[in-house]
Amino acid sequence: MNTSTNNNYSRRDFVKTAAKGAAVTTIAAGFPTIVPSSVFGKNAPSNMINVGQIGCGRIATVHDLKTTLRYTDAARVIAIADFDGLRQDMGKKFVLDTYEKATGKSNFVDVKLYDSYRDLLANKDIDAVQISTPDHWHAQVAIEAAQAGKHIYCQKPTSLTIEEGRTMSNLISKTGVVFQLGSQQRSMDPWPQFKKACELVRNGHIGQLKTVRIGLPGDPAGGVATEMPVPDRFNYDAWLGSTPYVYYTFDRVADQMHPATTRPGWLRMEQFGAGMITGWGVHHIDIAHWGMNTEHTGPISAECVHVEFPTKGLWNVHGTFEVHMKYANGVEMVINDTYQNGIKFEGTKGWVFCARTPDQVTSSDPKSNIGANAYFTASDPKLLTHVTGANEIHLYNSPEQHRNWLDCIKNKKPNISPIEVAHRSCAACLVAHASMKFKTKLHFDPVAERFIANAEANKLLSRPQRYPYGTSYIGKV
Repeated sequence: MNTSTNNNYSRRDFVKTAAKGAAVTTIAAGFPTIVPSSVFGKNAPSNMINVGQIGCGRIATVHDLKTTLRYTDAARVIAIADFDGLRQDMGKKFVLDTYEKATGKSNFVDVKLYDSYRDLLANKDIDAVQISTPDHWHAQVAIEAAQAGKHIYCQKPTSLTIEEGRTMSNLISKTGVVFQLGSQQRSMDPWPQFKKACELVRNGHIGQLKTVRIGLPGDPAGGVATEMPVPDRFNYDAWLGSTPYVYYTFDRVADQMHPATTRPGWLRMEQFGAGMITGWGVHHIDIAHWGMNTEHTGPISAECVHVEFPTKGLWNVHGTFEVHMKYANGVEMVINDTYQNGIKFEGTKGWVFCARTPDQVTSSDPKSNIGANAYFTASDPKLLTHVTGANEIHLYNSPEQHRNWLDCIKNKKPNISPIEVAHRSCAACLVAHASMKFKTKLHFDPVAERFIANAEANKLLSRPQRYPYGTSYIGKV
């Protein structure tokens, strides 16, 4: 890791820590200097991963940033970038307050603030970034971070389009940086049931897998379309990024003052994403792929049998829906909003169902429609206590998603949710979303990542990008 900023931390900490515990004496400029032993230990500032936080709204403050701040033995959050100056200030206070509670030090880190993520990426003291921006900024920021040599933790979905995601995966794979998708359902903390269910399926305990049923909520119609003044200190044009310019209104963007407790309106706008099919769909389809052993491919067909889009109001992502997708291994995936929120694997000998506990990642997430004791169930209750045998398939064991990312940066070992796996989960969601736009069955080539004999559907593989923003203009402005 870079050490110039970390060495500054050592000097600041010296006065407060020299008197505590063991110390060693060194010679500097002819004078003996007492240096605390912590400077040379595994938790020395020079051994820390310096993290920059890009995007400091809801998912950052209640999940990504909050979680990474736990790991004072591995990382330091030293920078925040956001197009909203108010959120920069709120984020800095959050970081400093959290560290002070954990360490007792009010000046544990020096947090730099940036209006532009590019300025943050140019800081050579930063080793890694967390990308917790709205969906339409994920791919561009991740690509530029990889080009800058920064390791990446990125919220899902990876991209707005399949072509953008393919560009992202190819480039990041070449750079060798550690990319981790925020698909925390793969990690044991807080939900071990997903890994357990996938191991049961992969080891044949429900027989030959035939069908995967995924329950996802839809989003409601609504939203006020009245034009409003842009809030102070908010670079709205940059926030819109590659998407078309539209006037500012509160329900199109997010609550500037209370990001942690309100679900932002942009999640319900197709301009910035696809709705729940990618919002939560990446989580559940990622687990489905894990259990199906299809992490590096995608569906070969998709058919929407029912969908409703709003006919009034500002918000325009899908509501109630049902999509059927087929994979080359013969497994059918059925996704709708009437199933229990989770993933059900059905085989020739039984079934297993897994879902999140009633707890939500954020307080404004849609609530689960299952009971507190129904998040891990099976046709045979004995399956729930089965211990994977020594000769069975053991899937990757990750205690916690952010910690796995930090550990893999340090030990240079493969992480649990790398870029190609992340892209394939998102691409399958986007294939499902494309099927919502057509009344006919779509056939998809998961190798070429194009729809077969359907020029209109292939138009959905990419989107026009608004200069100077977008992946098409990286390195050209």
